Amino acid sequence: MNDMRQEPQQNEPATTAEPPSVIRRSRVREGWPFPLGATWDGLGVNFALFSAHATKVELCLFDDTGTQEVERIELPEFTDEVWHGYLPDVRPGQLYGYRVHGPYEPEEGHRFNPNKLLLDPYAKQIVGELTWDEALFGYTIGHPDGDLSFDERDSAPFMPRCRVIDPAFTWGRAQGVQLPWNRTVIYETHVRGYTMRHPAVPEALRGTFSGLMVNEVVDYIHSLGVSSIELLPIHAFVDDQHLLERGLRNYWGYNSLGFFAPHSRYLSGKNINEFKQMVACYHAAGLEVILDVVYNHTAEGNELGPTLSFKGIDNASYYRLLPDEPRYYIDDTGTGNTLNLSHPRVLQMVTDSLRYWATEMRVDGFRFDLATILGREPHGFDEGGGFLDSCRQDPVLSQVKLIAEPWDCGPGGYQVGGFPPGWAEWNDRFRDTVRAFWRGDEGQLAELASRLMGSADLFDRRGRRPFASVNFITAHDGFTLHDLVAYDDKHNEANGEDNQDGHDHNLSWNHGEEGPTADPAIRSLRLRQIRNFLATLLFSQGTPMLLAGDELLRTQGGNNNAYCQDNETSWLDWNLEGGAHDMIEYLRRLVELRMRFPILRRGRFLSGEYNEEMGLKEVTWLAPDGSEMDVARWEDPEARSLGVLLDGRARLSGIRRTGDDRSLLVLFNASPDRVTFRLPEVPRGVGWVCRLDTSRPLDEAPLYCAFGDEQEMEERSLVLFELLQETGPLDIQA
Repeated sequence: MNDMRQEPQQNEPATTAEPPSVIRRSRVREGWPFPLGATWDGLGVNFALFSAHATKVELCLFDDTGTQEVERIELPEFTDEVWHGYLPDVRPGQLYGYRVHGPYEPEEGHRFNPNKLLLDPYAKQIVGELTWDEALFGYTIGHPDGDLSFDERDSAPFMPRCRVIDPAFTWGRAQGVQLPWNRTVIYETHVRGYTMRHPAVPEALRGTFSGLMVNEVVDYIHSLGVSSIELLPIHAFVDDQHLLERGLRNYWGYNSLGFFAPHSRYLSGKNINEFKQMVACYHAAGLEVILDVVYNHTAEGNELGPTLSFKGIDNASYYRLLPDEPRYYIDDTGTGNTLNLSHPRVLQMVTDSLRYWATEMRVDGFRFDLATILGREPHGFDEGGGFLDSCRQDPVLSQVKLIAEPWDCGPGGYQVGGFPPGWAEWNDRFRDTVRAFWRGDEGQLAELASRLMGSADLFDRRGRRPFASVNFITAHDGFTLHDLVAYDDKHNEANGEDNQDGHDHNLSWNHGEEGPTADPAIRSLRLRQIRNFLATLLFSQGTPMLLAGDELLRTQGGNNNAYCQDNETSWLDWNLEGGAHDMIEYLRRLVELRMRFPILRRGRFLSGEYNEEMGLKEVTWLAPDGSEMDVARWEDPEARSLGVLLDGRARLSGIRRTGDDRSLLVLFNASPDRVTFRLPEVPRGVGWVCRLDTSRPLDEAPLYCAFGDEQEMEERSLVLFELLQETGPLDIQA
C-alpha cells in the first residue's frame, strides 16, 4: 500500500502504456497557463489544467469516434500551479481527456490515480455517456481497505470525452434583453420536459434546445406575457447509478460534472452553437434566458464516489474536506461533497464559468442552487464572502440577474434575506404563507400582509428593493399547482423509495377527495383556488416566478419529488383538457394587469406614509366593514378576510412614472363562507370598477360599484378593483 502511494505511476494498466510508435506525435510547445481549458486560437490549441498537488499531467487524444487513444502527451510546463502545453497540430473537434499523476493518500486528502481518465473542468463540450463500471472508482470496490485501496483498472472505456470547440458564432443583430426587475416575470421550465409532448415540435427535436426554438413554442411563451424563461440545469451532468439500476435517470440535472459544457442530451446535433441559436431566438422575441446553475457540489460524491474529474485532478483543492480527517468530505449539500469556493482557483473556475455563459453564450442571469454554500467560508455563511464579493464587483456578473436559493442543509444554512445588495432570493416564506392562507389556516393575516408587500421585514435593508423577493407558489421541487389543490399527501411511489422522499410539509389541500375527482363542486373549487394562487402571486410586490405547465393544469399524479421521472409524469401535456384553455387566458389577464398597474410592482417598498396634501396613504389595510384593520383584527385567529388599498397618488418620494397614479383595491376572502365588503370612499375618486374576480368568468362585463356599496364576495375568492378618478372620462371597460 505504501509503495502504491509513493509511486502510483507504476500501477498503470497496460492500456495506459506508450502509444504505438506508428502514431505521429504532435509538436508540443510551452504554451500558456491562461486561459484554463482547451483554447483554439486559429492555429492550434493551448491546453491548461490547474492542479496544485499533481506531479505529472498527461493529455490523452482520441480518434473521431472516441474509442481509440491515438496520443498521450505530457504537458511540458508547470506555471503558478497550472500545467500547460500548446499543440499546433490539434484542431476543433479533437476529443481529449487527462490522466493526472500524484500521491494516492486519501488520509491526506489526495486521490490521484493515473489509471482514471479525467474530464477537463473547463471543457466546453462533453460527448458520450458515462457507463457505470467499477473501473470508474479510484479505489477497488470490495477491497478490505475500502477507499484506501488503489484500483489499477483503466476507466477510459467507460468515460465520456472532452471536445475542443471553435467558439465562432454569428450573432447578427441579436441583442441581450436586459429587462428591469420591476417588469420581470419568471417562467421556470425544463428543456426536455417542455417539448417532449408538444405536437408542433418535430420528434427529432423534442427535448432539445432546437425544440425550444420552434415558432409555436416561442410564440406561446411570449403570449403569456412573461419576461424570462428560467431553465433547469443545462450544464453537463451525470445520471446516478442507483437511478439507472431502477430504470430511472436524473431528470432535473442537479448532478453537475462540467460547468462550461451544455448537457449533450439537450443537443439535437453535435454543435454547441445550438444553445446560442436558442438564446438568440428568445432574445429576438424579447425574452430573457436565465440558467439554474449548480456550483455547490459535483457528481463525484463522497470518498466512496467515482473519480471522474475534480477528485482525480486535485481533490484537496476542489473540495471542502474535514480539517482533522481530510479523507472525508464536508457535506453541506446532502450529495456527499461540497465545492471549496474558499480556494482561489475553485472560485476562479466558478466565476469564469458564469462569465462564459454571460458573455460567450449571452444568457441574462442565473439562479443558484443551494446558494448559501457559495457564501459559506470556513467560519460560516458570510454575505461578504469571496464568491459574493466577486460577483458584486465583477463588471459582467454585477450586471446580470443573480437569484439565490438561500438555503442548504449545512450549519446556519437558512439565509432568506441574508444575501447582499444586487441579489434576489427565492422566498419560501411567501410560498408557505400564501398556501396556508388559501387553505384556510388560522392566524395568517399579518404574515400575509408582509408577504404581499414584498417581505420588507426580510429584504428592506442596505438599499435592497422589493424585487429581491422572488415570490413563488410552486417550483420544480414540490407539487404542481394542480396537485397542490388535489392532494393532501405526496404520492412518490414511482421513485422507488417507498414514498420516503420528498417534503411532507406541503400545506396542500385536496378539497374533499384525494386526487382526480368527478365531483363538479370539488373541481370548480379547485380551479378557483388555482386562480386565487395565481392572482395573489401576480398582485404581490416582488418578482413573481411561475412554474411552467401550471397554467396547463399539469399534474404529476401527486408526486412532489419528480427529480428522476424523465417520462410523462414530468413532461408537459399539451392536450389542454379540463379547463386548461380558460386557465391560460386567466394567467394572461393577470400578467397584463400587473404590467398595466405599476403600483403592483413598485421599485420601492410601499409604506403607510400619509400624504397630507391629498389626504391619502400609500397602503391601507381594511376589514370587511370598510374600517382600517386594528390590532384585534390582525390577531384574530379566525379572521380570513382582508382588503388592501394601494394608492399610487400618495407617493411622497422617488421618481414618478407613467401609470403610478392608479389606485387599486384588492380583496381577499379565504373563508369557507361568503363575506360582504363595504367599498371605501377615496378622495378624488368617483367609484370602483372590478377588473378581476376569481369567482367569475373573464368575459363577464366589468362591474361598477359606488363608494359605500357592499360587495358580496364568494367563498375563497379574490377581487381586484380600480379606482375611477374624478378627472377624465369614466373608463369602465378599459
